[in-house]
Amino acid sequence: MSKIIDGKAVAVIVRGENKAEIASLKEEGLNPKLAVILAGDDPASVIYTRSIEKACSNAGALFEAFSFKDAGDEDEVVEVIKRLNMDNSVHGIMIMLPLPKRMNKQRILEAVSPLKDVDGVHPLNRAYNLSNNEGLFPSTPQSCIELMVRNGLPIEGKHAVLVGRGESVGKPLIYMLLNQNATVTICHTRTRDLAYHTRQADILIAAAGVARMITADMVKPGAIVVDVGINEMEDGGICGDVDFDNVLPVAGAITPVPGGVGSLTTALIIKNLLKAIKLSKKRH
Repeated sequence: MSKIIDGKAVAVIVRGENKAEIASLKEEGLNPKLAVILAGDDPASVIYTRSIEKACSNAGALFEAFSFKDAGDEDEVVEVIKRLNMDNSVHGIMIMLPLPKRMNKQRILEAVSPLKDVDGVHPLNRAYNLSNNEGLFPSTPQSCIELMVRNGLPIEGKHAVLVGRGESVGKPLIYMLLNQNATVTICHTRTRDLAYHTRQADILIAAAGVARMITADMVKPGAIVVDVGINEMEDGGICGDVDFDNVLPVAGAITPVPGGVGSLTTALIIKNLLKAIKLSKKRH
């Protein structure tokens, strides 16, 4: 029988760890604080900002949002980031993406101090991931690794096939898997004979953003299947990149959507906030 990897159950454990660590820091007189920059009015970004605020509140961390409703002035956004970088009471900074098209995304992301970059988007943190050094890394690919590790599913020595090469999930995940000593094959929507590659996977990770593209005949019996996709359906619900119901009997373990990878991301943002505090102490 296939094991359903419960992201919500892992999130409960991580949230408990975060809460305990924040309580301990408060006893030392340190109040962890996260600042979020929201430029424009992207509906998903507004919802995500609220969920992070709630996560901070539940964990006992401080939270402050800086909104630029009319897409703001790029220079003004950069000035706010610079001020937050210098503010010792702020330990983490997160830029909500996507930014308005008329803003220079690279300039804004690079303005954030790498030591406060809780979303792991600064080029220096990307390089630390690539070179297997200590840094702050994106929460969604981290969630994929965390779910496997905390469910006792071995990664080392396994053949991981990753379908998706996006900047926020696919590319960082390549190096996270390599750093766990997996053998990695990278596929994407233009890969020829995709099913040939996916059928060889001990670990199959779907992160292409195409609804139910991974079907049962594309999965090796007993494989671990991690579904990163979040796709809107006509009835208003969401589904993943994996045809869950049909893949379930074939897979050895599988993450559901919802209730899988996405359940853990906000808890890992808080975990990154706490890691930022440790890294800052170490490097100062």
